[in-house]
Amino acid sequence: MTAPAPHIPVLLNEVVDGLQPRDGGIIVDGTFGAGGYTRAILNAADCRVVGIDRDPTALRHAEAVTADHPGRFSLIPGRFGEMAALLPANGFDGPVDGVVLDIGVSSMQIDEAERGFSFAKDGPLDMRMEKSGRTAADVVNEEEEGPLADLIYLYGEERHSRRVARAIVQARQEKPFTRTAELADVIRRVVRKSKDGIDPATRTFQALRIVVNDELGELERGLDAAERLLKPGGRLAVVTFHSLEDRVVKRFIRERSGRAGGVSRHLPDAGASGPAPTFKDISRKAVGPSAEEARANPRARSAKLRVAERTEAPAPFGSGAGGAS
Repeated sequence: MTAPAPHIPVLLNEVVDGLQPRDGGIIVDGTFGAGGYTRAILNAADCRVVGIDRDPTALRHAEAVTADHPGRFSLIPGRFGEMAALLPANGFDGPVDGVVLDIGVSSMQIDEAERGFSFAKDGPLDMRMEKSGRTAADVVNEEEEGPLADLIYLYGEERHSRRVARAIVQARQEKPFTRTAELADVIRRVVRKSKDGIDPATRTFQALRIVVNDELGELERGLDAAERLLKPGGRLAVVTFHSLEDRVVKRFIRERSGRAGGVSRHLPDAGASGPAPTFKDISRKAVGPSAEEARANPRARSAKLRVAERTEAPAPFGSGAGGAS
């Protein structure tokens, strides 16, 4: 059996440069995973990192980081959308100097067939990051055809969503879906491979994963939490891998930096009479991987990094990130 490929942090140098870690500071790695960003941050400055991860398998990687950097790293099990409550509950009371988020599924999760994230490897149709709650199998076996087509279109941006949903409903009448290969085969029968070679099952699997883990809702909550946690001058760095995620981050930063005009339902007037900007947009334009990184790590090709710096303005009461539309 071929060993899973090692997890390679995407845009690693760019993330560390964006965060600007300093001696004595505290950085929150809200999506700890295998600890790639955490290790780079700890090596860049004599700071402390608080990792957060909802996936129980992250614990083994956390133990290694703790051993290599005693007294400078802590892992808190949980969701990064709840970090504003998780940190004080675990003894971290003050504001923080940086927050980094790497949104979506990690290569480790994809490479483990038993997690059910991959259409390329047969495994249980699961996709749960926390290994609890509703599975992808529950979604495809229980949703009615119309709502199923809608979620595949909305979260997978699959223009053949109705065709896919119809095929799923027809197939499950004979036998409920339990395996990733079963679902992928059904999708491939009704959707052609694109000219760029992307597997026909890609978009539907993306949609299911987002729904099962409430990824866009979690991202919105995480951005709000970072706004409340960061001290003036603190940095927020967010890496995304598809347009839905990037749109949420882009809108949030535009709104909070006062560049959204009157389109925000959260900040109806960003002018002189409205709330003062809570962030300064550092990146202005999303940063992508270099050609060299894209060649070395194909999963980096679609990555985008956005960086913002916290101002002294207070976070707006009841704030919320922009939606996915």
